[in-house]
Amino acid sequence: MQLQKSAAIIGCLLLTMCYFNVRAQSSPSGTQAKAVLFDGYLVAGYVDHGGFINCTGPSIKFSRKPYAVLLGLLPSLRIKEDKVAPGATKNSAFTPNLGFGITAAFHHLALQLPFYYNAKTAVKNGKWNPGIGLGYKF
Repeated sequence: MQLQKSAAIIGCLLLTMCYFNVRAQSSPSGTQAKAVLFDGYLVAGYVDHGGFINCTGPSIKFSRKPYAVLLGLLPSLRIKEDKVAPGATKNSAFTPNLGFGITAAFHHLALQLPFYYNAKTAVKNGKWNPGIGLGYKF
């Protein structure tokens, strides 16, 4: 049930951000000029039994139109509900997180393979978790 809620929230946010890519009506030469309110990538995906939304951060980019590949940091908003005993304290379902990974784009479609670290707790060792995401290149 939580995964369905997370997927719905991620989907709505992704669709909303896609509309920020607007075009100006015309330029003096009569051709369409493109005005972008947001430049970069918006990706939503799944990692460690939860979701994430990120806008790619600082990275190394290799580009040859219409392809692009980025290797870099991923400032993210992770969506994951803690499973704890009734009455016990738990973390917020939405937490900021920084990961790293590779993002590949073809035209406006972006595919991402991120890695996020979950810190050590009293009952679990810390470990890196791979994920997968799909997004839009503005």
